[in-house]
Amino acid sequence: MRETLPDLVVEREQEGKIVFLVLDGLGGLPHEETGLTELEAASTPNLDRLARGSALGLITPVAPGISPGSGPGHLALFGYDPIRYNIGRGVLSALGVDFHLEHGDLAARLNFATLDEDGKVVDRRAGRPPEEENARLVAKLREEVKGAGGVQVFWESEKEHRVVLVMRGAGLSAELEDTDPQQTGVPALPLRASSPEGERTARAVESVLERAHQVLADEPVANGLLARGFATFEPYPSMEDRFGLRAVCIARYPMYRGVSRLLGMDVAEPAETDAGSIDVLASELQDHDFAFVHFKYIDSRGEDGDFDAKVAAIEAVDELIPGVEALEPAVIVATGDHSTPSRMRAHSWHPVPLLLGSRWCRPVDVDGFGERSCMRGELGTFEAKHLMTLALAHAGRLSKYGA
Repeated sequence: MRETLPDLVVEREQEGKIVFLVLDGLGGLPHEETGLTELEAASTPNLDRLARGSALGLITPVAPGISPGSGPGHLALFGYDPIRYNIGRGVLSALGVDFHLEHGDLAARLNFATLDEDGKVVDRRAGRPPEEENARLVAKLREEVKGAGGVQVFWESEKEHRVVLVMRGAGLSAELEDTDPQQTGVPALPLRASSPEGERTARAVESVLERAHQVLADEPVANGLLARGFATFEPYPSMEDRFGLRAVCIARYPMYRGVSRLLGMDVAEPAETDAGSIDVLASELQDHDFAFVHFKYIDSRGEDGDFDAKVAAIEAVDELIPGVEALEPAVIVATGDHSTPSRMRAHSWHPVPLLLGSRWCRPVDVDGFGERSCMRGELGTFEAKHLMTLALAHAGRLSKYGA
């Protein structure tokens, strides 16, 4: 029996396909001079045209006032309550690089970082090193930092400044606090247990990180590590079990492939470009009912605080919309997993613009796709965990409830 909507989901062979276009960090704040958000300032003729025939609204990823991480943001989009199904970034990153996690493994997402001589954080991302540099640094850690006391240690390269730490042993706990202070000019936070159950694990992880910092001390840029998202692995119910969907993930960044694997999606071989991701979509949609296509650079430019670059990243995705429409899915959703206003240089709590296009929509009189247009949309503002129900309904995949 499906965990959700057990009596409403209809047979997949009879109904339409769903495409989710996730423009990571899409939501923004008005520019201080123009009064326009990044999305409103962008030239998006294709999204604007789609918006005029779509249902519009705003989604709250977790709850009002809560700034979500990427994991909760995506889980909510896929119909999983991000409070109930809360998972640390480490597990998602490990699955994203196709590391075979075993039940009870402890995983963390680490940043290579630049520290000054006083141990204060100068750059939380160590200048976003290229892939070959990341691989070199990880190989150095793999060679020099081993496990002990019955605990195995695994180091895996993720992307740019990101690295995955996995520890395997009996009784490991994820009750650990992050060491990433989320700002520069201050030292890394001390590794602390968030409950008594995490004390023993905290000491084991602390020993590993101390040794890693010794190994990196002679590096000119990536001379430190910041830890985030400690989590122990346990399987989640799949999207096929919950919604009857054969789902596929098309994402270029490992973490998003990780959250997809956690939910039982197939994961396509990543393309080298966002345009290539649409080509992958064209081939994968034949054998799947649901496709998730991820676009990262909008979020990255928001975190960099670069308004114009975020605008350009949105415009680049807009150019790909006709290729998606040509595949004629029953439902096209364009939204984000959270807002990343360039003014804030970080994820924020602001509701995220949402466009849901299908032949069952009521056309709306709007200028285009933007925060203020979405405020006037028929969908209003609602929790993102309900988006999947709307998409299923518009695809003809839900039957009537009750007599």
